[in-house]
Amino acid sequence: MPNPTACLLVIGNEVLSGRTQDANIKVIATGLGGIGMPLREVRVIPDVAETIVTVVNECRARFDHVFTTGGIGPTHDDITSECVAAAFGVPWEPHPEAWARMDRHYQPGEFNAARQRMATMPRGATLIDNPVSLAPGFTIGNVHVMAGVPRIMQAMFANLLPTLQGGTPVQSRAVHAIGLLEGNIAEGLGAVQARFPALDLGSYPFYRQGGGGVALVAKGTDAAALEACIAEVAALVRAQGLVPVAGEPAA
Repeated sequence: MPNPTACLLVIGNEVLSGRTQDANIKVIATGLGGIGMPLREVRVIPDVAETIVTVVNECRARFDHVFTTGGIGPTHDDITSECVAAAFGVPWEPHPEAWARMDRHYQPGEFNAARQRMATMPRGATLIDNPVSLAPGFTIGNVHVMAGVPRIMQAMFANLLPTLQGGTPVQSRAVHAIGLLEGNIAEGLGAVQARFPALDLGSYPFYRQGGGGVALVAKGTDAAALEACIAEVAALVRAQGLVPVAGEPAA
């Protein structure tokens, strides 16, 4: 069976405007790759109800799992939760367990209408625990809704990840070389990729004080194919009169 696939929706005007730089994609992509659920697409969309509903429905039909970040706080522009309810065609209503947790957490009178929004979810949702700031995320169907604040998202994702059924973990093999020029090996890399169609072979230039070069990375689920592929890539580097170094260059 093929590995399950995933899509990430980054929801928030602040990301699209450039005010906020996303810090969640790498965490989610790496975590999902480790359980054999490759992240196949990332979309950044605004806090616009029609857009969120449309994109959630499109992506949950195309991918095995959809993850969202952002828009589940207490303010007027935090509309992800109610939009996901609309996408599934179910009521947006107080979640009994989330409501009880938050009601216990706050002092009398502090669990106000704004905070109550964070305990209001699509009917039938299951909670994603949030040990950082209490207000949970949730899962409904194949859609997993998490906070946008990186520290909170990472805590939610750490609780969610063990509950997901993945496939064969994605592995990688890499070599790099100082002084290597992409244009000199492009044709050879294309031929290697053609011989290993089940793998993803990428070429990534880098620039360091010690000199620029190229990192060549193969990713996939077949360890033997990865070893054979990266051996051919290393041979291409040697053919340029350079020494391939195992792994990616230090940051």
